[in-house]
Amino acid sequence: MLSLSQLYKPSLSLLTDFYQLTMAYAYFKCGVTDREAVFHLTYRKNPFGGGYSVCCGLQYVIEYLKGFAFDESDLEYLRDMRGNDGKPLFDPAYLDHLKGLEFSCDVDALPEGTVAFPHEPLVRVKGPILQCQILESALLNIVNFQTLIATKSARVCQAALGDPVLEFGLRRAQGIDGSLAASRAAYVGGCAATSNVLAGKHFGIPVKGTHAHSWVMTFETELESFEQYAAAMPNNCIFLVDTYDTLEGVRNAVEVGRTLRERGHDMMGVRLDSGDLAYLSIESRRILDEGGFPDAKIVASNDLDEGIIKSLKEQGAKIAIWGVGTKLATAYDQPAMGGVYKMSAIRQTGGDWQYKVKLSEQAIKISNPGILQVRRFLVGEEYVGDMIYDEKLGATDASTIVDPMDMTRRKVMPTNAETEDLLVPIFRGGECVYDAPSLPDVRERAMAGLSRFHSGVKRFVYPHEYPVGLEQKLFDLKTKLILRARDVGQNGGDEA
Repeated sequence: MLSLSQLYKPSLSLLTDFYQLTMAYAYFKCGVTDREAVFHLTYRKNPFGGGYSVCCGLQYVIEYLKGFAFDESDLEYLRDMRGNDGKPLFDPAYLDHLKGLEFSCDVDALPEGTVAFPHEPLVRVKGPILQCQILESALLNIVNFQTLIATKSARVCQAALGDPVLEFGLRRAQGIDGSLAASRAAYVGGCAATSNVLAGKHFGIPVKGTHAHSWVMTFETELESFEQYAAAMPNNCIFLVDTYDTLEGVRNAVEVGRTLRERGHDMMGVRLDSGDLAYLSIESRRILDEGGFPDAKIVASNDLDEGIIKSLKEQGAKIAIWGVGTKLATAYDQPAMGGVYKMSAIRQTGGDWQYKVKLSEQAIKISNPGILQVRRFLVGEEYVGDMIYDEKLGATDASTIVDPMDMTRRKVMPTNAETEDLLVPIFRGGECVYDAPSLPDVRERAMAGLSRFHSGVKRFVYPHEYPVGLEQKLFDLKTKLILRARDVGQNGGDEA
């Protein structure tokens, strides 16, 4: 398993936006660095116009937090910063504070592979406000991207209706680290393998691939290129057949496949990478079957995504394996996840919590107060709703949930439902207390979780809105805080 310290030898503590450090400095100057705060990482809208997200990135978060410390090169860089008066921006005492800083927060999170919905906390951080603040940008960077790609992968795999999907996105991914994170997240979302060999090495993801057009063009004829490849790698023969004439390429593959069979090997199949994939796959299947290769697989690539795969399925395409690259590894149709990180409570050490809300002219941007947990309700084999509740106010299995965007939309959660609280302890006092599952287990969690939601939630166009709401007591508290803050014209708090 790849750790961030292996991928990045230098410290990652400056993987933050500058304003996190300036706020931390102001906390230090004000003498409130140890004031306790609670922050939640959430998102407001499902990506891709879909009905859900698949959480991903927690393992990277754990590695990042385990290694969180400012080294001498970080401090030297900050020491050289200047304000607009030409003087040092940060006091030496602040840099000494950073030098001695040891991560000591409590962190709770949804396990990777958990299906999530808007406004639910994916990560909760509780601890000294200076530490919570500095962590913001790195946590968002990690969780936003990997959740985005895992969700895209789940959608693509759903469209493939159980056919294997291979992630082919390395060459178009957003840099080296982006390609590795994308390969990992795509596997979590359901992909069966990757073309990225480094990701295969570090994460244990199966690696698949054969040859490119350049191999075919190296030889005088396509037939010769297939013969030479079969001679070199008789146990890895999927022939790319569209360099010159696709259907003639399939016939050449059949001819070489017969030779392979005489030598005790099987041709695995052919790959289509251009043209009318529905028509070509149907005709290729006919040629393969008539040639005596009914078990040979047809692999398709060429800028595929869930929409194209769904269409090809509806057209009766005879494609058995799908190679999806650019549009998966780059989340082509939505390049960013809108995750946010907001403070929801604060207190003096040992004091009572003051719950906080952030106001906005847009209701969707008003934050939720409290120390939040998510309870998921299961009736039979299907999830029926999620309740966001405050751990201090508590909740009962018979609670009413209220849509945070529309107070008239309410749902009484069934008393006969099985329940599960989704946020689990990851760090306590800065020490990791979580036994991370294997990547295959994370992948299985995602697929098993998705299978328990109504098909309408997974619909690509106008999906059903899965019921998620605030527990009644939490909704009432939020309303009270909003009204109070609007009355005074600024954010306010309430002891609870």
